[in-house]
Amino acid sequence: MQTELSRKLGVEHAVFGFTPFPAVAAAISRAGGFGVLGAVRYTAPDDLKRDLDWLDAHAGGRPYGLDVVMPAKKVEGVTEADVEGMIPDGHRQFVRDTLARYGVPELAEGEASGWRITGWMEQVARTQLDVAFDHPIKLLANALGSPPADVVARAHDRGVLVAALAGSARHARKHQEAGIDVVVAQGYEAGGHTGEIATMVLTPEVVEAVDPLPVLAAGGIGSGQQVAAALTLGAQGVWLGSIWLTTTEADLHSPALTRKLLAAGSGDTVRSRALTGKPARQLRTEWTDAWEDPAGPGTLPMPLQGLLVAEAVSRIQKYEVEPLLGTPVGQIVGRMSSERSVQAVFDDLTRGFEKAVDRINRIAGRSGK
Repeated sequence: MQTELSRKLGVEHAVFGFTPFPAVAAAISRAGGFGVLGAVRYTAPDDLKRDLDWLDAHAGGRPYGLDVVMPAKKVEGVTEADVEGMIPDGHRQFVRDTLARYGVPELAEGEASGWRITGWMEQVARTQLDVAFDHPIKLLANALGSPPADVVARAHDRGVLVAALAGSARHARKHQEAGIDVVVAQGYEAGGHTGEIATMVLTPEVVEAVDPLPVLAAGGIGSGQQVAAALTLGAQGVWLGSIWLTTTEADLHSPALTRKLLAAGSGDTVRSRALTGKPARQLRTEWTDAWEDPAGPGTLPMPLQGLLVAEAVSRIQKYEVEPLLGTPVGQIVGRMSSERSVQAVFDDLTRGFEKAVDRINRIAGRSGK
């Protein structure tokens, strides 16, 4: 599963694996893919440094990358307290009432929320970059479009490729104009923040729009046959995230959540603003349903919603309150029916890819007679 881009990065398979878990990222790179560690949950630079140091020691000398969440425009001088002050009291009360209805216990006194995402903030994201550029990362990806121009230049000065996610050809062209090296065409089926165009439609549109830039296909891809389909559509690789959540190297800290993922079908996800304020595909739960209820206050825009629900999500996860327990995940969750190692996932991907290529070759051979 090699392409021009994978050869440029020195990886065996054009499979780019996004994950919040360093052990998964390292295993992806060791298996011949390209591990990409998500940085958004790191609020302390020392924590990110610790995990990147660990990656350096355990990726087998193979390349890896980092995924950050930065707005394209610099937003300086805004503190977390400033943003917290914008959250209406009615929304806070709605969260308290919902948690009370399900009997969700409080966190212990002095215990901080483990889910508090502040990586979108300018000062946090930039401290992440200061740490990252002291490590041998080969790719910097941004989940909120093109990073600021100075960040792109800083990466290029260090020989680091820059990737950005796009949900439409128009977004992809903006990335190209901003000097981005790789566009990730993320379809409607994908987990997390995603747009409204399906991967089968989006991928060739983006490939044509930004030619000759390399494009990675994302969303609804979890088999070797689907990898082959993406490459046939013109992609130079695939960007996989959800499939790693149920690998043995993943550390969800929640047996109940793992069970829910393994039991879920492809129709058990929903695009909801409940988690961050932007549409993000995730498991459908009674928590997401509550935020869709017309009787409720509705979600707040990003980043207010994320800060509003941070402690609630931590409490739901810590106490494994199953009706409310969820996670970002794509429609490919229907294929995630058993726990496997990262290497086993790669073995399955390569076998499926070879079968798909053989099938196409047979079809092409017959049609040419």
